[in-house]
Amino acid sequence: MSSISNDIKLAAQLIGNGELVAFPTETVYGLGADAFNAEAVAKIFATKERPTFNPLIVHIRDISELEKLFVEIDDALLKLAEHFWPGPLTIVAKKQQAVPDIVSAGLDTVAVRMPANQTARELLKLSGKCIAAPSANRFGMLSPTTPEHVQKQLPELKCILNGELPKVGIESTVIELCQGEFKILRPGFITEQDLMKVLPQSKAKEANSPIKSPGLLKSHYSPRKPMYLLGNEPEYSANKKYGFLAFSEVKNPDKYHQIERLSTNADLGEAAANFFEALHRLEDSDVDLIIAEPVPETGIGIAIMDRLNKAVYQYRGK
Repeated sequence: MSSISNDIKLAAQLIGNGELVAFPTETVYGLGADAFNAEAVAKIFATKERPTFNPLIVHIRDISELEKLFVEIDDALLKLAEHFWPGPLTIVAKKQQAVPDIVSAGLDTVAVRMPANQTARELLKLSGKCIAAPSANRFGMLSPTTPEHVQKQLPELKCILNGELPKVGIESTVIELCQGEFKILRPGFITEQDLMKVLPQSKAKEANSPIKSPGLLKSHYSPRKPMYLLGNEPEYSANKKYGFLAFSEVKNPDKYHQIERLSTNADLGEAAANFFEALHRLEDSDVDLIIAEPVPETGIGIAIMDRLNKAVYQYRGK
């Protein structure tokens, strides 16, 4: 069984020795390795059973570290860093040759962010490394927001670092920079409206472009139980136990064996923070399937619906 530890110095030593450490960020738990140690990064893919065409995000503690990662640090990037770092924004731009290809999935770009979580920042400081880290789960499954979530999915890990728990609850917003403009690759806590206060949004469209960011596959973030959006669920059966992921007032509550409320007052920020925790509880319960209520697609609701649509994708039409 993996070990949940408060020993941040040990975790930093493991990173320095080319080992993996699960650690909290303000979004979800990450599975980290030294970003410039290709063999260590390869262990992330093996442990998660993650396809190598899916790039990773590199976490930094200080903006000075960008020189090791990006070819150009322009005014647009610095404006974004000033407004949103440390915080849940990942920026994709042209990478330095020294960044291992396994980190960037062979692309000429790399994804970078500066976490705000104090445990993550202390780990970065003590290790002295840039840390490549996707979410600390089996590939395609629910993202973890507690040490126990990590332990459930990755019991072979040597170290799961306890500390300040994630507060945002869903993964970072990912954007690509191009000629002083931004393009959202993955929605998250920082919204399009937030970003447009700092930079113009690019109108350029990319057709059949390679995957430049984590979380872009159609099926992702899925619980082990079948999951459907409300209105697209199979015909009701009295022989099955139904779980319900609710955002607003629940109609016909007697129909459900277990109900998880994302928010007590239909607050989208609260819903995002509780999203994966609620799904983990439903996954661990004795329900046969999960039905999820859609949320309004405004602000961070766009990011929540992105996760919900990916979670139910494999069950559409079944």
